[in-house]
Amino acid sequence: QVQLVESGGGLVQAGGSLRLSCAASGSIFSINAMGWYRQAPGKQRELVAVITSGGSTNYADSVKGRFSLSSFNAQNTVFLQMNSLKPEDTAVYYCNARTTTRSGRGDYWGQGTQVTVSS
Repeated sequence: QVQLVESGGGLVQAGGSLRLSCAASGSIFSINAMGWYRQAPGKQRELVAVITSGGSTNYADSVKGRFSLSSFNAQNTVFLQMNSLKPEDTAVYYCNARTTTRSGRGDYWGQGTQVTVSS
């Protein structure tokens, strides 16, 4: 079983910054990719950013130039640095990890952390 623990959400003013963290634990052979998704009121869950074990990244157009995703380190932790936050960034942010375990590959999700950006 793989567990993802998220932290770093909160309330900030427009133009401010937050850093989200996601730590994966459990019986993991390797992490193939980690990333963040978000779901805002009235919208579908969407990709924010993802990074593979090889270092390839993909960002949503709406966050390019403002958000930056770290590589996951030896502690299987990934950080999402969010700068120049806008009210439209308000959403629940979910960490996702694709892992290889004894039972094979699987996708796991964090519980979500609320990010609220005030005008």
